[in-house]
Amino acid sequence: MEKLTLRQQQVLDFIASRIDGKGLPPTLREIAGHLGTSGNISVLNHLKALEKKGYLLRESGSSRGIMLVREPLPEMVSVPIAGLVRAGDLTLAVEDIEGYYPLEKVQLRGGTFFLRVKGDSMVNDAIVDGDLVLIRPQQTADNGDIVVAMIDGEATLKRFYRERDHIRLQPRNPNMAAIIIPAGEELAIIGKAVKIIRNIE
Repeated sequence: MEKLTLRQQQVLDFIASRIDGKGLPPTLREIAGHLGTSGNISVLNHLKALEKKGYLLRESGSSRGIMLVREPLPEMVSVPIAGLVRAGDLTLAVEDIEGYYPLEKVQLRGGTFFLRVKGDSMVNDAIVDGDLVLIRPQQTADNGDIVVAMIDGEATLKRFYRERDHIRLQPRNPNMAAIIIPAGEELAIIGKAVKIIRNIE
């Protein structure tokens, strides 16, 4: 939709507030009163501009014949928060649904569950204690991916690197050492981190 002038935005906001508050659009006189103008000519010009720009529809012959063209609300989904994953040392992986987080469906990017981060090994990737990490389940990873990896029943959040004779799970904290998995030892990729959610209060 085209950008509105300040006056057009004021008219549109007033119409929306009256429809949402009283269930009816305002009359031309009520809009004029809100704008502080004495006649309907300027109001009609604003309404014509709003209709031309696609923000409303008007029904001729009715003083309240105004309908807003609202953008559809985004489709929301409730994504489960499936316990903790340590961004630090390995920790026992226990799937314990602690709740659900609402997220727009278009933001999922294949993610199906959140894990809550505990620890500070990923701070240089701006992933800190308490964050929710959206995980897309997959069993493989490319070098540099942030993954949830399972080793002997324990899970950790790290960057994944496949090297010549081992796999390296690299923390993003200079004070912590990488986890090295020699060739032949079991390592399971649970999924890839695709989104971080953080509450700042």
